[in-house]
Amino acid sequence: MTIDHRRLVDELADAAREAGEAILTVVRRGFEVETKGDASPVTEADRAAELVILAALARAAPGVPVIAEEEVAAGRIPAHGDFYFLVDPLDGTKEFVRGGDDYTVNIGLIEGGAPLLGVVYAPATGTLHAGWIGDGAWVDRGNGRQSIRTRRRGAETMAVASKSHLNQATIDYLQAAVGTCGYVSVGSSLKFCIVAEGQADIYPRASPTSEWDTAAGHAVLLAAGGAVDGPDGAPLHYGKRAFLNRGFVATSGWKAPRLDEYLEPFSGGGDLPQGV
Repeated sequence: MTIDHRRLVDELADAAREAGEAILTVVRRGFEVETKGDASPVTEADRAAELVILAALARAAPGVPVIAEEEVAAGRIPAHGDFYFLVDPLDGTKEFVRGGDDYTVNIGLIEGGAPLLGVVYAPATGTLHAGWIGDGAWVDRGNGRQSIRTRRRGAETMAVASKSHLNQATIDYLQAAVGTCGYVSVGSSLKFCIVAEGQADIYPRASPTSEWDTAAGHAVLLAAGGAVDGPDGAPLHYGKRAFLNRGFVATSGWKAPRLDEYLEPFSGGGDLPQGV
């Protein structure tokens, strides 16, 4: 379908900011933490943000299916082809519950199994990253949009890894497959954005995530010149069973070693995995 992608990016950016304000409203009045079936936390803020996004997408792109985390958790999965939105209304809930700043609102658009557009908004800092494949990526920290681009890999590789889900498999992968490198730990999809901005070279994930955890950040990184591969070394694709990523390696554009042999065992059934 024909899309005015710049208009759509603007509307999704507005939706993400509105969802972020709904989250901050919940923060200001206080909230309780519930536990979902996969043992991951969920709050009123997750649900409030998702409602805002669903309403905004219905206005901005009527008729395009939306696969959203809390809707899926409630058993509501719309019929969809190969063109749809993936939404994580509050990524990094563990960091959010702890009072950290590194949680995000994620809206990604998928076409033909690949990310086409992504918006990542960090409500606590007011920072918004966005990208459209083929048209570049940008960041807005409240003083206007600035184009971003991945960096060329240098002599010293810098990695970024999950704050809540860093495991031995990820450490083993970095040491054995990549070599000596420094790394920083950050929550949520901001890790994709750190690579997209040229502040790191690689972000590996050697344990399962859901597709809505990665779609928006994946799109931003691709638009900035990076790459995201699945465990087999092929580009990470979407539309998999149970919306499941077994693992992935995001880079600033260079070809990283395969992740297969480092992955944690996972049957692919049962509860969905926790976020990035």
